Amino acid sequence: MTVPARTYPRQTRRIDHPLLEKLLESRHPSIAVLVDALSTEAGTIPRFTSEFWTSKQRQASSLHEISYRACFKPHLPRFFIERFTRPGDVVFDPFMGRGTTLVEAALLGRAAWGNDVNPLSKILVRPRFHPPLLAEVEKRIADLNLNSRGRASVDLSMFYHVRTEAEIVSLRRYLLERQASGRADAVDRWIRMVATNRLTGHSKGFFSVYTLPPNQALSPDNQRRINRLRKQKPEYRDVRELILRKTKSLLRNLSVQDRGTLGAVAHAVRIVTHQACHTGIIANGTVQLTVTSPPFLDTVNYAQDNWLRCWFNNIDQMRVADRMTVVRSLEDWSAAMSRVLCELYRITVPNGVVAFEVGEIRKRNLRLDEIVVPLGTRAGFRCVGILINLQRFTKTSNIWGVSNNRAGTNTNRIVIFQKSH
Repeated sequence: MTVPARTYPRQTRRIDHPLLEKLLESRHPSIAVLVDALSTEAGTIPRFTSEFWTSKQRQASSLHEISYRACFKPHLPRFFIERFTRPGDVVFDPFMGRGTTLVEAALLGRAAWGNDVNPLSKILVRPRFHPPLLAEVEKRIADLNLNSRGRASVDLSMFYHVRTEAEIVSLRRYLLERQASGRADAVDRWIRMVATNRLTGHSKGFFSVYTLPPNQALSPDNQRRINRLRKQKPEYRDVRELILRKTKSLLRNLSVQDRGTLGAVAHAVRIVTHQACHTGIIANGTVQLTVTSPPFLDTVNYAQDNWLRCWFNNIDQMRVADRMTVVRSLEDWSAAMSRVLCELYRITVPNGVVAFEVGEIRKRNLRLDEIVVPLGTRAGFRCVGILINLQRFTKTSNIWGVSNNRAGTNTNRIVIFQKSH
């Protein structure tokens, strides 16, 4: 049951919980906040709806611009990191994906810890804590011997021009040999990350012919279908040039101060690849803040989307698929999240906070925040409130045919838990 909502101007709100006061601090004090309450088995939970952050509040670091399915914007973790942690505190994400929470935490001088069962995440995240200079990448790329006759062990002709494929195969061989011999350094790992991100996409900034956005790869048959419909053939794309172009973009607003901050906290970065409910390598009571967004019900197939990235990095796609089971029922999803929340309770410090971001599923009336609240309280947390950040629609939402916020695409619904003493 939901208590009827009321709207309060921010200037006149009265909140007596210190954690909520921090949550409701805003750079836009004139914007009203809609306040209602959710009645649950754990009691009445306050719920706040407003535009708490926007992309204009702070220009996010260009270092974040690595594509991955279902990732949130850097402004979300920054909102909580600034309010609930100090420099040196541990910030954790058990479903780190492209590493938004970790990179933002490191840029703010926090100890960035992350976990993801998909080994690709580590490849996409770790290099950004040691960003090379552009000149270093230019020299390494220039020294590469990318021959024009290599061929992949799988048919990639529907994605790449024959010369581009040969360059990709040569680069892949070089990176895997450097890794196997223990000679791979920060520059190699950076190039590997960028190349992994450039494999497929929908512009001439990618190695492939026009296809889906870079956070997912079509099957060969579906790509052939797109090629026929668009009457297109793969054109030659210069692998060296595109890696350098993307490197320049990623580094474009990284300041000397940012580099210094990353260098100071790089030793404290910890990344593991376990199930989110079994992060036993992390000791009890060590995490000050968790900011995460778990996989939603059957909306994203991470293993299938990443088959080409797995090939490039010599990762067994079937093993990834086995570890990344997609749950298709609310009961299974709830059971999985219950186990994760119990694990988060174990590793959270007393008075530590968990910001658990969820979304609504497709166009059904299913609000996962209302499902998550009792799961967290049963794990031992106190649910302090629910924060709903309401934003304007994006191009992505229009692509998916979303015309109202009830579908959840343009809202961030975050359940806020706190661990008692």
